[in-house]
Amino acid sequence: MENVLPGQELTEAQRRALPVHVVDDDGSVRDSLAFMLEGHGFTVHTYEDGPVFLAQVDMLQPGCVILDSRMPQMRGQQVHQYLSEHQSPLAVIYLTGHGDVPMAVDALQAGAVHFFQKPVKALALAESIEQGFQASVSTMAQQQLLTAFQSLTQREKEILQLIIAGKRNQQVADTLCIAVRTVEVHRASLMKKFAAKTVAELAYFYGRVAEG
Repeated sequence: MENVLPGQELTEAQRRALPVHVVDDDGSVRDSLAFMLEGHGFTVHTYEDGPVFLAQVDMLQPGCVILDSRMPQMRGQQVHQYLSEHQSPLAVIYLTGHGDVPMAVDALQAGAVHFFQKPVKALALAESIEQGFQASVSTMAQQQLLTAFQSLTQREKEILQLIIAGKRNQQVADTLCIAVRTVEVHRASLMKKFAAKTVAELAYFYGRVAEG
């Protein structure tokens, strides 16, 4: 999907391009959820347990995963912990028939978008998935900005600070006692690394990294 700015609301086409992963050991639940969610326009993938899901999914891509809590091979909480430890942007929703309040509190504190008891109303689940998509894409965008910032050289960081302070190329060159051409090269590299089209975007992205 095309790049999305952190915090930017997704378009309908962008939302529909994102996957919904259903992980449940009950085949009838998987089938009914897939049927229900596809009816709402979602692209659904189903998995019989956590290990199969983790082996098949690209966990570095945005999307949403619906986890059953009690599964024989790997509990939903263990799958969630694995995703968190590997910095996956996938949003997590729990859907279980064995939940209680402490379990729900733990799940939400661990970063889950929602915790549902079976059976779930289709509209409520669909709205939660939409919320999860937004959170997932924002998380991935933030991770990409942090990666871009961490890839900067010390000179690029110095030039970045001066550029977002409103300095022109000649002023940056004079401040750092370097050639204007050198500033131009580093500036182009900065814009490329942050995928920024304007200085305003560059400043916005830098602000997001600083906030993170």
